[in-house]
Order: sequence, then structure tokens, then C-alpha cells
Amino acid sequence: MEQRIIKADIIPEEDRTEAGLRPTSLAEYIGQEKAKKNLKVFIEAAKKRKESLDHVLLYGPPGLGKTTLAGIVAQEMGVNLKITSGPAIEKPGELAAILNNLSLNDVLFIDEIHRLNKQVEEVLYPAMEDFAIDIMIGKGQGARSIRLDLPRFTLIGATTRAGMLSAPLRDRFGVVDRLEFYNVSELMLILLRSAKVLGVALDEEGALEIAKRSRGTPRIANRLLKRVRDFAQVEHQGGIDYNVAKEALNKLDVDSAGLDQTDRHILDTIIYNFNGGPVGLDTLSAAIGEDPGTLEEVYEPYLIKNGFINRTPRGRVVTELCYRHFGLEHMLENGE
Repeated sequence: MEQRIIKADIIPEEDRTEAGLRPTSLAEYIGQEKAKKNLKVFIEAAKKRKESLDHVLLYGPPGLGKTTLAGIVAQEMGVNLKITSGPAIEKPGELAAILNNLSLNDVLFIDEIHRLNKQVEEVLYPAMEDFAIDIMIGKGQGARSIRLDLPRFTLIGATTRAGMLSAPLRDRFGVVDRLEFYNVSELMLILLRSAKVLGVALDEEGALEIAKRSRGTPRIANRLLKRVRDFAQVEHQGGIDYNVAKEALNKLDVDSAGLDQTDRHILDTIIYNFNGGPVGLDTLSAAIGEDPGTLEEVYEPYLIKNGFINRTPRGRVVTELCYRHFGLEHMLENGE
């Protein structure tokens, strides 16, 4: 699968630059008002009781700020943050070592927590509930289990696939928050803040144009901002206004609805090759040369969420909105 500029997952080379754009306090954090207000109350209550915060589960699409919120929780609690991910913890002993190195009230952040293997997950249950882990010493008939007490800590789990979490793990989280896509106004504020951090002159019209094409996701907004900055510095005077943003984003093949070349290819194929649908998943994937699973899990969710295609029992169908977006109203009028 090609590297897409509007991909919500983090690109490895972005790690360092993205970290510099993240807010460090709830006051700086833009959007997610419900989750933010609740967390503020829970954090203040825990600090007054001088206890660790209850375990927190953050779920929602990638790029919406789950890692950022984990860092803010640790900062607001005045404790250390340890970051790892589900796929990185392969053996129960590795998780035990991480837990044993935590200090009182520390925050452990596990990204993609739904990808923990079963054996590791079972070590997590007593750690979350009783703040203790059971360790096996010796082998064979002489093996015995000892219980090792842990300092009280807060586990923050992040997942894009909440449905894949086992019920026993999900039930051990005291705070569960879903992060929602951002609206254009919130993305504008994020872009204006990021531009200040990056030292880029960005006006409100330029920020609005980038925000409208960012698919409701701060990570994509910041990525587009950095690429538009490149065009502004090389081909213009360095500042970003509406015209500079529009020209740069068009060159990046990101249209006014946040669709890229692959999105448009999918929609064009349904419209012209299959008369607007319905067309089955396997047939469509063969027509565009893409794996059915990738088409269904990576490309379709945004197109469906924003009303460009519908899934029907007979297959995929493009919508009236799709025709209008491409200026094909005459095809609707002619019943094509």
C-alpha cells in the first residue's frame, strides 16, 4: 500500500516533530471537550486524595490525540510517564519488568492495547486490580509462584479497535473515553498553534483551507501544514494564506473534501466502470488493484462516514453527494 499523506497513522519519521507540537496541559489541549472535562475532575480528585488515578481507556480512530492525552495526564498528576505498545510486549516477563520499574502513582501508557497477547494480558489483570503480579520461580515439579507487590500506578490503554478488547480487560478500566473527530474550528485552532511552534506565518483563511482538508484529524492537519510550509518557503514568501494553502494542497492531490488520488480512483471506478454501483467488494478490489481487506478497513471508512458511498446488500453504491462533489450532476439528471 502506498504512503498516503492523509493517512491517520503516525509515520516513523514524524515521531520527533510530532512530539514537539503536542500540548503539555489540559488548558492547552484543544477539542475533545467531554473527555477533557471529565479527566480534569478525575485528576483533581485523585490529587486531593493523594492516590493514583483510576485506569483509563482511550479509544477512537488514529491521530486524534490519545498519546497526547496520556502525556498530559502524567504531567497534570506530576508523575513519570512510561510509554510502550501492545505488539512490543511479547512475553509476560517483559511486562513484569516494566511494571516493577514503575514508581508510586506513575502512568503506564500502552498503545494498541488490543494487540497484547493472551499470556501478557493475564499478567495485567492482577496488576491492574490488586497492584501485584505472580512470578513463577524454578521449573518442573520444583516451580513455585510468588506474589510481587507493585506500587499503585495508572494504566492508560489506547486502542483504535475497542471491540477487540477482551471483556475482562475492558472491565478493569475505571475511566473509558471515546475520542471523536474534530470539527473545522477546532482544527483551525490546532493549526494556528502549531504554526506558532513551527515559526510559520499562517493566517486564518489559510488555516481554514488546511483544516477543511484534514479529515477531522489533528495528525493529518499538522502533516499537511508542514508540507504546505515547504511550498510556501520555496515558491512564495514563506507565509501561508488561502491562495498558498489551496495551491499547495492541490499539488499534494488533497481535494476540498480531504480525498486523495486513491479515494478518487475508487469513486471514479464505481461511477464509470459500474454505473455508480452496486458493485461487490471483491470485484471493486480487483478493478482498482487493491487488497479487499485494505479497501474495506483503510479506504472505505472515511468515504462511508462522509457520505460518498453506501454499503448495501448488493454491494457498494456512490451517493448523490459524490456526484455533486465531482460536478457530475448531469449524470443524476440523466439517470445514469
